[in-house]
Amino acid sequence: MIETFETQIAANKRSTVFIVAGLCALLAVIGATLGGAVSNGDPSAMMTSLVITFIGSALGALISYHYAPDIVLGLTGSKRIAKVDDPELFNVVEEMSIAAGIPMPSVYLVNDAAMNAFATGKDPAHAAVSITTGLRSRLSREELQGVIAHEIGHIVNYDIRLMMVAAVVGGAIALLSDFIWRTGRYRGGSRRYHRENNSGGIFLVIGIVVALVAPIVSKLLQLAISRQREFLADATAVKLTRNPHGLSSALVKLVTDTDPLDHENRALEHLYIVSPTRKLNEANLDSVWSTHPPIRARVQRIMSLAV
Repeated sequence: MIETFETQIAANKRSTVFIVAGLCALLAVIGATLGGAVSNGDPSAMMTSLVITFIGSALGALISYHYAPDIVLGLTGSKRIAKVDDPELFNVVEEMSIAAGIPMPSVYLVNDAAMNAFATGKDPAHAAVSITTGLRSRLSREELQGVIAHEIGHIVNYDIRLMMVAAVVGGAIALLSDFIWRTGRYRGGSRRYHRENNSGGIFLVIGIVVALVAPIVSKLLQLAISRQREFLADATAVKLTRNPHGLSSALVKLVTDTDPLDHENRALEHLYIVSPTRKLNEANLDSVWSTHPPIRARVQRIMSLAV
């Protein structure tokens, strides 16, 4: 079991590194293209634009690091609870935190009949786990332990930070692509620009192509990161609980849940243990546009760790 688990963990981490590198490379292309489109290919302007792009993204990531968790908890309707409100839930969270070797995260409940859960925070020392009342009332203790272990997995693997950074980089790519597109349309329709800049056309064409393609590629890369981290959190949950049956059973219940999530938000879809926006008959479909892997694929991987 240990060897299988470690192999799966290593494969998921390698995939995530490559995908994050792809996002950063795409951001670099956007930054350089922006400088080229504005300056007609001046190398110094392209380098300056590239540096400014990375600095701006770093600042955005820093701001998200400090404020995004509170915003997420507010948008999802999460309310913090104390141990006296639900001793069993607190005991489960405490057990999994000890197994993972991290401080116990804050515990939140969402008053919602839908079954779902997510984790957020800056790092393992400043993290939170939130579950819906629907999930809390319909899972056995073994299943609840599997779900909580999955969310603890996101915390201990620093997925909570990674996904925030990916969202910031993706947002920067979208904003810069839109700026390049608008610049290209304005200059492309200017006769004076074409008369005075015979060599400028190539940079406008490149800029427009990049502006059209980059946001799509960026979104696909973000979704790929999300799917890889779900597999990794599942494997981490099995390692923490030494019991693949609890999480696999919980996932089967989650995917057959038909109650809609009241605080459904596509921007936060990747946070949840299962997608809150996918229709029931689509829940097991495999797609590059999905934030989560198919439940059947997740259950198969989880159960393979029991061998």
